[in-house]
Amino acid sequence: MLRLGLILYLFIGTTFAGSAMIAALVSGYDTTVPIVVSALAGFVAAIPVSWFVARGLYSGQ
Repeated sequence: MLRLGLILYLFIGTTFAGSAMIAALVSGYDTTVPIVVSALAGFVAAIPVSWFVARGLYSGQ
């Protein structure tokens, strides 16, 4: 299940980070620090999501 979670994290993490970066840019934060912080927040937020998705896929739900 760990391997499936890591593969899912690649896709979910980039999606969350990209969405957070776009939200930061639309909000008017166009300097380096807010963009990097939003990308890191997206990557961190994707950890539990990918874990729950992998657990659901692995258990067959």
